[in-house]
Amino acid sequence: MKGVLLVNLGSPESPTAKDVKPYLDEFLMDKYVIDVPFLLRALIVRGFILQTRPKKSAEAYARIWTAEDSPLIVISKKMHEKVQKLVDVPVALSMRYGTMTILKGLQELKEKGVTEVMLLPLYLQHAMASTTTILVLAEELRQKHFPEMTFTNVPAFYNKPDFIEVLANSIKKHLATFDYDHLLFSYHGVPKRHIRKTDITESHCKIDGSCCNTPSPAHEFCYRHQCYETTKQVVKLLGIPEDKYSQTFQSRLAGDKWLTPYTDVEINKMPEKGIKKLAVVTPAFVADCLETLEEIAMEANDEFLKHGGEEFTAIPCLNDDDEFCEVVAGWVKEWAK
Repeated sequence: MKGVLLVNLGSPESPTAKDVKPYLDEFLMDKYVIDVPFLLRALIVRGFILQTRPKKSAEAYARIWTAEDSPLIVISKKMHEKVQKLVDVPVALSMRYGTMTILKGLQELKEKGVTEVMLLPLYLQHAMASTTTILVLAEELRQKHFPEMTFTNVPAFYNKPDFIEVLANSIKKHLATFDYDHLLFSYHGVPKRHIRKTDITESHCKIDGSCCNTPSPAHEFCYRHQCYETTKQVVKLLGIPEDKYSQTFQSRLAGDKWLTPYTDVEINKMPEKGIKKLAVVTPAFVADCLETLEEIAMEANDEFLKHGGEEFTAIPCLNDDDEFCEVVAGWVKEWAK
């Protein structure tokens, strides 16, 4: 019997330092997130970051928390419910970090008689710190607890025409009510070394002005290329001129070389360049979360206005958009034939 496991990032149990700390520990101690030797990673995370970050992060989570739960969890559950209603095979929802574990999701499917699993990480682009860590952990759990199961791993869907059309339609709908000067595509950042580590050719990714535009097998796992390709395909569908959009990368840890240009730096420069009405879309995420709701819709908004901007709008992620859920259901139906 076939079944589907949807996997997203996860969330602390509550917006308190007490619950944020173990969540951050699990997340940051992941060797695919901070990819340095264990002892150094433990020193960085437990010796420094976890001494101060939980309180600050808890305050950020508190700003976006809803009466129901973390927005990411609430939205993911709604999306999961809609997809389940559209397909005839069991669909489970898990998170890579936190209490909604992949182990629980696979167990749920097993109890329903599932032996063939479509494993779908809810990320448009492939990255070590998102897709890879999900697939590796799922396979470890399969070998240890569910040897009777087989997996079909869904590749990054950053360039699937049906998905790009839904993403473009969503952006178009929100721009229809906002007379914007500029549209910014802000993607989550990753360290530059992650790009080089996922280069299967071991030579193509120079992270310069040409490698992402030069065809290569490396692009199958290149986060940077896939981000630029998402932007390229969306603006082509929407007919947005080159001078009216740009792309940046948000969220980074100090002490590392991360993908540039940085979202916060670029947004703060925009008003002096004549960009007074800014729209920001965050297509590295399918569900609104801390990085979209607090970092962009609140923090970036405040900074833009502080630096002379006049109007700012954060375009929501696809969340549980009906068209998006129908597209995902279509992938499931095609696979389950």
